[in-house]
Amino acid sequence: MKQTVNIVSREQWGAAPPKQKETLRGPAQRVVIHHTAFQSCRGLAECKEGVLHIQRFHMNDRDFDDIGYNFLVGGDGLVFEGRGWGVVGAHTKGHNRDTLGIAFMGNYTNDTPSKDALQSVKQLLISGVSLGFLQPQFVLFGHRDLGNTICPGENLYAALPQLRSTT
Repeated sequence: MKQTVNIVSREQWGAAPPKQKETLRGPAQRVVIHHTAFQSCRGLAECKEGVLHIQRFHMNDRDFDDIGYNFLVGGDGLVFEGRGWGVVGAHTKGHNRDTLGIAFMGNYTNDTPSKDALQSVKQLLISGVSLGFLQPQFVLFGHRDLGNTICPGENLYAALPQLRSTT
C-alpha cells in the first residue's frame, strides 16, 4: 500500500504567484533538510500565517522568485507546498539544481522535531519517489552539510538518521 501525505496546496495557504519558475531537469537526486529558524507552529491557521510570512520574507527581503523551499512542515506534521515537486528551489546556495528542499518550521537549535513532523516528511519522501520526483537512491543532507550554517539546528540534525531510513 502506498503511503501518502496530505499537502496543503499553494492555493490553500494563499501563496503569491512566483515571479518565475524553473523546472528540475529530472528527479531530484538529493534532499536538503532545513529549519526556518522562526517560531514553530501547529494547526492550519497558525502555520498558514508562518508560511505566508516566510514567502514574503524570501520574496521581498531576499529578492527570491518565490518561497525558497519546495515543502515546509509544521510541528503537528502538516505539510505545505512551497515551490512544490520538480521545481528548482532557492534553499541551498550552489546546490538547488538537483535537490528537494524541505524546511521544518521552527528553530531546532532549541526545539525538538515532533514525531508527527518526522513521520510526515518520511511519507513525503516516499511519495516523491513513488511519483517519480525523487530518485529512489536519493541522498539526504542537513543544510550544514552543504553550507556554512548551523541549519537545521542541533536537534533536527541529530534526528536526520530517522529520515534516512525511509528507503
